Amino acid sequence: MKFNALARWRRDTFHSLGVRNFRLFTIGQFISNTGSWMQSISIAYLVLTLSKSGSLLGLVTAAQFLPILLFGAQAGIIVDRRNRQHLIMVTQTLFMLVAFILFYLVAQHQINILLVFIFSLILGLINAIDTPARQSFVQELVGHDNLQNAVTLNAASFNLARAIGPAVVGIAIASLGLSWGFLLNAISFLAILLALVLMKPGEFFVQGTVLREPGQIRAGLRYVRNRPILLSTLVAIMIAGIFAYNFPVTIPLLAETTFHGHAQLLGDFMSLFGVGAIFGSIVAASLRRPAGPRLMTVISVGFALLMVLVALAPSIWLAGLALMGLGALSIGFNALTNATLQMNSRFEMRGRVMALYTLGFLGSTPIGAPTVGFLSQDFSPRWAFIAGALSLLVAAILFFRLKGTKEPLQTPAD
Repeated sequence: MKFNALARWRRDTFHSLGVRNFRLFTIGQFISNTGSWMQSISIAYLVLTLSKSGSLLGLVTAAQFLPILLFGAQAGIIVDRRNRQHLIMVTQTLFMLVAFILFYLVAQHQINILLVFIFSLILGLINAIDTPARQSFVQELVGHDNLQNAVTLNAASFNLARAIGPAVVGIAIASLGLSWGFLLNAISFLAILLALVLMKPGEFFVQGTVLREPGQIRAGLRYVRNRPILLSTLVAIMIAGIFAYNFPVTIPLLAETTFHGHAQLLGDFMSLFGVGAIFGSIVAASLRRPAGPRLMTVISVGFALLMVLVALAPSIWLAGLALMGLGALSIGFNALTNATLQMNSRFEMRGRVMALYTLGFLGSTPIGAPTVGFLSQDFSPRWAFIAGALSLLVAAILFFRLKGTKEPLQTPAD
C-alpha cells in the first residue's frame, strides 16, 4: 500500500519529465542556472572588491533589472513574433559571450566599476527577452495538461541550482581566483544550447509565430484587461514583487540589524529559506489539479502570515523556522501564478502576457528594493516584512474576488 502511494506521488510530481524535450530543457537549464548563480555571486564579490560599497552593489543589481522595467512590454512582442527555440538559442549565446568577456577582463585585471555597470545593463537587456521566451516555451514542450507540473519542476530546478551554485563558486574563488566564476558560467551555457539542439521540433505541442502588425502592445494590454484571471494575477504579482519579494535585501538586514548576526547567521537564514523553497516547489509539482482562485487565496494569506511571523519573531530559531515556511510559500505563489497566466493565455498572446509577468515580478526590483531598504534603514527590517505581508493580503483579496467569476480558469492552448 505504501509502495503504491509512493509510486503515485512520484508519478504525480515528476510526470512532465516523461516528455523528452522538456527533460532535455530541464537538465540544460539546471546546469545553466547553476552557472548563472556562480556569476551572480562573482559579480557581488567583484563590486565589493573594487569599491567596498554596498550602495554601488545595489546600483549594479538594479541595473540588471532596469531594462526589464523599461522594455518588458516590447520584449513580449519580440517573443510572440519569433520561433522561441531559436530565440532562446540566441539569448543564451549572448549570455555566454558576456560571461567570457567578463572572465577575460577580470583575469587580465582590466575591469572597473563602470564596465561592471555597463555589462549589468547588457545582461538586463538580454534577460528582458530571454525570461518570457523561456517561460512561454515550456507549454510548447509539454502541452497544456502538463504545464503546471512543468512550471513548478522548473522552479524546483532553479532553487536547487541556487543552493549549489554559490557553494561551488565560493570554493572556486577561494582556490582559483575571482575570474573563474565567470568562466564556469560561460561553460555552463553549452548545456542548454546542446539541449536545444537535441530537441525534436516535431514533438512540440504548439508551433508558429505571430505576424508583425501595428498596435500589438496595445492589443496585448487589452487582452489582459478583458480577462479578469489575467489582470488580477498580474496586479497581485506586481504588488507582491514590489513589497514582498525583496529577500536579498530583507533577509541580510534581518540577520545583521535585527539579530546582530554575521555571515554565519545570514548563511543559515538563506539556507533555511532555500530548503523551504525546494520543498514548496516539489509540493506544488505534486498537485493533481490546476491552481484556482481558492488555492491562490489560501497561499497568499499563508504567505502573509509567515511574513508577519518573521517580523515578530523574538528569537533566531523561530525566525529561521518561519523563513523556511516563507521559502516554501514564496516559491508556491511564484510558480502557480506563472502557471495560471500561461494556462489562461492564447498562444499568440503568451509571450506578451509572460513579458508583463516578468515586468511585474522582476522589473519591480528597481522600485521595490530601495523602498524596502528605506523602511529597513529608517524604521526596522521587521517593518519591511510587515509591508510585504500587507501586499500579500491585497493579493489574497484579488484572488478571492475571482471565485465568483464565470470565466473558465483553464483554456486550451490553441
